[in-house]
Amino acid sequence: MAIKLSEAAEKRVEELKAKYPDSRSAVMPALYIAQEELGYVNGDAINWVAEKIGMAPVHVMEVATFYTMYYKKPVGKYHFQVCRTLSCALRGAREITEHLHKRFNLLPGEVSADGKWSYEEVECLGSCGTAPMCEVNDIFFENLTPEKLEAIIERIDKENPDLRFSSVKDKLGEGLKGQTKSEII
Repeated sequence: MAIKLSEAAEKRVEELKAKYPDSRSAVMPALYIAQEELGYVNGDAINWVAEKIGMAPVHVMEVATFYTMYYKKPVGKYHFQVCRTLSCALRGAREITEHLHKRFNLLPGEVSADGKWSYEEVECLGSCGTAPMCEVNDIFFENLTPEKLEAIIERIDKENPDLRFSSVKDKLGEGLKGQTKSEII
């Protein structure tokens, strides 16, 4: 194996495996742990997870490539995933994506030169009743307009909040000050 993750990550995977009758059932949280430490899921992460849970690397790769929550390449510190499926599309997802493109001067999948911003379009994030929405790292922002999104971006730029879920610590970051972690705004 080419990489070694932290002892905390190793311990957390062992704890997760113990919760399942078949250790392979821990594939998703184990991938998230590897991503947390490496920044994205690469071949080394796939092999690490496969070894830890006793699953063939090709099957771990199938899981990692199916779900949008696993980044296949480096992303910005603040990564926006814009839902583009029917409910969000009908309620303005294209305008949200266009705003991100103009605001950051990036195409989907690109990372800003300072490493702070990136975005992509994804399939359903499960918040159809509050469309259009996007997920910034691991926090949902719903009922968006370009103006609401710009206000969120400005707050993120000013506050530099932790918007990530830690699989190792099993907790979500503090989020934006005074705002719930997933709020219909």
